Amino acid sequence: MGEKAGKIRAMREADILAIAEIEELSFAMPWSVRSLEEEFSNPNAYYWIWEVDDKVGGYLGAWFVLGEAQITNVATHPEYRRLGGGKLLMEEFFRQMEIGDISNAVLEVRPSNKGAIRLYEGFGFQVIGRRAGYYQDNQEDALIFEVKRK
Repeated sequence: MGEKAGKIRAMREADILAIAEIEELSFAMPWSVRSLEEEFSNPNAYYWIWEVDDKVGGYLGAWFVLGEAQITNVATHPEYRRLGGGKLLMEEFFRQMEIGDISNAVLEVRPSNKGAIRLYEGFGFQVIGRRAGYYQDNQEDALIFEVKRK
């Protein structure tokens, strides 16, 4: 995998349309612009942007609630995949967990999403369960991953 320079920053409201585009290009069931606008206003939601070539190359969204983090979305634009953006976003996520004194995180992922699974396992996530038929588009199960940091 090649690495591409870029920077990680907090999401701005102006990023919503770019995130929505990446959602459309990345997921069978993308989040809508309205859902992303609601996330932007949610005090428990945090989004980080991987900015590369003055564009939104990728993003990570999470909820921090009652001392636990739930990763909701991680995606990179197809033009910027396999360039290290996902890794940089995950590193920032873990920095923010430490700042927020959050000790564990969970997420769901399709078993067919091998690239995401490799990324998560590389950061210490382990499968703790399965949600049968979780994804409505094709009834694929979701693997539940968790990582404990303290």
